[in-house]
Amino acid sequence: MEKVLPHSKMQTGWFYALGVGYALVNAVAVYLEFYWLMLLPVILMAFYWAFFSLENLMFFIVFFTPLSLGLENLKELGGIGISVPTDPLMFAVMVLFFLKVLLEQRFDKRVLLHPLTIIIYLQLGWIFLTSITSELPLVSFKFLISRLWFVVCFYFIATQLFKKEINIYRFLWLYILPLTAVIFYTVIRHSFYRFEVKPSHWVMEPIFKDHTSYGAILALIFPFLIYLLGRKKYDFTIRFFIGFLIFVFIVGLIFSYTRAAWLSLIAALGVALIYRFKIKFWMLASGFVFLLLLLAISWNSIIMKLEKNRQDASDDLSKHVESMSNISTDASNLERLNRWNSAFRMFKERPIFGWGPGTYAFVYAPFQLSSDLTIISTNAGDLGNAHSEYIGPLAEQGILGLALMLLLVVFIYYKGAQLYKRLPKGDLKNLTLVILASLTTYLTHGILNNYLDIDKAAVPFWAFVAMLVAVEVYHEKNLKPASKES
Repeated sequence: MEKVLPHSKMQTGWFYALGVGYALVNAVAVYLEFYWLMLLPVILMAFYWAFFSLENLMFFIVFFTPLSLGLENLKELGGIGISVPTDPLMFAVMVLFFLKVLLEQRFDKRVLLHPLTIIIYLQLGWIFLTSITSELPLVSFKFLISRLWFVVCFYFIATQLFKKEINIYRFLWLYILPLTAVIFYTVIRHSFYRFEVKPSHWVMEPIFKDHTSYGAILALIFPFLIYLLGRKKYDFTIRFFIGFLIFVFIVGLIFSYTRAAWLSLIAALGVALIYRFKIKFWMLASGFVFLLLLLAISWNSIIMKLEKNRQDASDDLSKHVESMSNISTDASNLERLNRWNSAFRMFKERPIFGWGPGTYAFVYAPFQLSSDLTIISTNAGDLGNAHSEYIGPLAEQGILGLALMLLLVVFIYYKGAQLYKRLPKGDLKNLTLVILASLTTYLTHGILNNYLDIDKAAVPFWAFVAMLVAVEVYHEKNLKPASKES
């Protein structure tokens, strides 16, 4: 009688057989320059997690977000503007989420009815409506779908992940560690060019498409490193490692030559100090009004001084900082003004519904004036969009698009202030402060650039908003009763 192998031994045998078979087939595929087969284990693992461990799949996406590759420049794929492996995975998770909600017909109403959630509904609804009226509906609906998978995965699902406080820290570490690897890659590659300014624009390719998005993400994450360094739960070894990461991020930020990122960190520090020292709203409002009056009185002299500044981007860091205010010869600054002026002209022509979400790059060319054109101007729409998270929606979605973006910003700070005031001293209070500081880096950077349509910015941005909501909704035991002042 034939001997039957125990079940466990049969499983082990099949495992090794499949492993060896895959290795051989993959070797042949690589020889034939077909590299996509190497992704098969990743795809299978993602499918397994999608059905049996959505939490692991979400963290898998988080880890690969800083490492994802954009396919917009691959002609053989039709120039499709997605990042792999993250965007397809988020789309799949979004579909599963909608199916789960339809079948179970339940989701936490405290999240669904939260003021920030309601603003997000309004934003998505307006994007849908302006996609119907869009100049290019297919482009706009693609924009809507991508916004949906970011919001569904890293706002709605993320609020459920962050019910467990430990998952907040898992998210941070799973984003920070691969981003650190990207900094090493970029700095080492940049060193071959003696850290000059011009190579700094592209040495992070193909992981980041330019130095401004790279600098923006480093600035977005940097406040969390400072926060983690101060956590009392970490021992000396972990703190030493975090100190090393802070050094690496500082080097990355300096040699990114991203002026907007540097400014955004100063703004984040200012916001943190305002919350930390409980500076009253009336004092802030008075200071703001005073600055506006001072600006109005000195406007002509300020413009004259700016026009005299001829300092272009430079390898010398002090001169590079000085070039921030050069609106006479600096091509980057002038091109940004060209894009903004074009956006305002687009808005004047379609002030209510705009030209359609995601369409700016395709339709702005006729709105450029010859007097605004620079040496880097283009009619092809291949050098970015409106360069602003605020002016972009104004041109693409009309006045309500801008209003809803500003409303989201206002409520982030309003709810954050309430939360910070009610939390007792400790990790969650400090975490709330650093979330607001971190979001400030992006919201400040968003005046000059916009990246919420790419995974590297959208994933952490919506996740940090979700953290604020999760702390308020699921960690209410830590909250003091709301006072009348709050």
